[in-house]
Amino acid sequence: MRLPRRHFLQLAATGAALPALARPSLALGYPTRPVRIIVGAVPGSAPDVVARLIADWLSRRLGQTFFIDNRNGASGNLAAEMVAGAAPDGYTLLLVSASNSINATLYRNLKFNVLRDFAPIAGVVAFPMVITVSAAFPAKNLPELIAAAKQNPGKINIGTPPVGSPQHVAGELLKMLTGINVVFVAYRGGPPAITDALSGQVQGVIGTVLLTVEQIRAGGLRPLAVTGASRSGLLPDVPTVADTVPGFEATQWVGIVAPKNTPQEVVEELNREIEAGLAEASLKAKITALGGTELPGSAAEFGSHIVAEVAKWAKVIKFADIKAD
Repeated sequence: MRLPRRHFLQLAATGAALPALARPSLALGYPTRPVRIIVGAVPGSAPDVVARLIADWLSRRLGQTFFIDNRNGASGNLAAEMVAGAAPDGYTLLLVSASNSINATLYRNLKFNVLRDFAPIAGVVAFPMVITVSAAFPAKNLPELIAAAKQNPGKINIGTPPVGSPQHVAGELLKMLTGINVVFVAYRGGPPAITDALSGQVQGVIGTVLLTVEQIRAGGLRPLAVTGASRSGLLPDVPTVADTVPGFEATQWVGIVAPKNTPQEVVEELNREIEAGLAEASLKAKITALGGTELPGSAAEFGSHIVAEVAKWAKVIKFADIKAD
């Protein structure tokens, strides 16, 4: 999800907005030098902006520079592989995401294991997605889309980003839970899918709330349901998919992990400071402006979240017989 330029400029440059609250760190002195957070996404994307928000917060809290190293490529696998092989000393971290939990099953020859080779530190943000249709499509809500799909199997086309993206597998999860037959048309990214929906080439789009909200407000796209556990602050009148399909939940979440065997004291310190950031008013406001919700919890709880996500998407990938491009 690439942010519009104005969102990036407003949200990436946050230093003046967050208070300088440096505090003493661990007795072991961590961190004593700059800490690198590797991000498998391009600069200006929502994960990148979130990483920069957290890096700025940690820099201020811990008195050392936390900096972003963008290593986009291979659907995030390149960045993950780098961190899996890094020294477990707390000075190389990974912005892990929903894509990593999907890739665990989607790619059969990864040189790392997301459940085995990382020490979970903290969840940060969950970005909901939204199921939309073009203004010309007759369905006014999700039950009507499901009914139309059952009456016209294989004839409704919904655009998504690439095969195996969180948006794509969210659509396949909907198919799995409802038994409908819609065709997901994979694009290189969300914007071209939106363009084709607006022109009538496809009947709808599954995209992040932030990416689609302008076209929704302009009337070109009609939102049917958001995919998160709760309604989106940017689309408060749009129900969740779970209101119609119990048990459905899918988000583009991000968090922080370190190489396995990173000292537990470092993990706990970073978790404590990230949790403090997620509770801080100005940082919360930045997350809300991105269309996200905080993903708080202990390191162990975040680890359980990753385990559950890997298991969920493994079932969907096998059900839909999804193959990596």
